[in-house]
Amino acid sequence: MSLENRVKATAKNIEGKIQEAVGDVTGDPQTQAEGKAKQAEAKVRHTVEDVKDATKKAID
Repeated sequence: MSLENRVKATAKNIEGKIQEAVGDVTGDPQTQAEGKAKQAEAKVRHTVEDVKDATKKAID
């Protein structure tokens, strides 16, 4: 498990949520979409870390 990678993924998720909210407030669909994309990227990063953890546990 890489705590650093999890922190980066969480930061990316928060950044995406903020960007999506700004897009909602301003009515900018491109900003909303970019925010959602960042959140999706963060979810993938978290999943990768989960797989790494599960693999490490299986090997140990």
